[in-house]
Amino acid sequence: MADDELEAIRRQRMAELQAKHGDSAKNQQGEEAKQRETEMRNSILSQVLDQSARARLNRLALVKPEKVRSVEDYLIQMAQYGSLAGKFILNQVARAAGAYAR
Repeated sequence: MADDELEAIRRQRMAELQAKHGDSAKNQQGEEAKQRETEMRNSILSQVLDQSARARLNRLALVKPEKVRSVEDYLIQMAQYGSLAGKFILNQVARAAGAYAR
């Protein structure tokens, strides 16, 4: 092989390795961001829901995950705007889920 061919192969291989490493770094950053978001959601929800209400949402998530996600988003938004007076209890969550789903 000529030196030019060998150099071209090296450059191509180097570009492949850099592309592969760059993609894995992006995936890792995406996973870390998703994990931080999940931790933040759980932290806020643990502050605004009592244990029985959180347990009920977790049970409901087994059957209707999209509905639970909507209710959780609603509760997080209310908490961020400061419109929650205290922790939601079980019957308040049931009412909120019913009202929000309509």
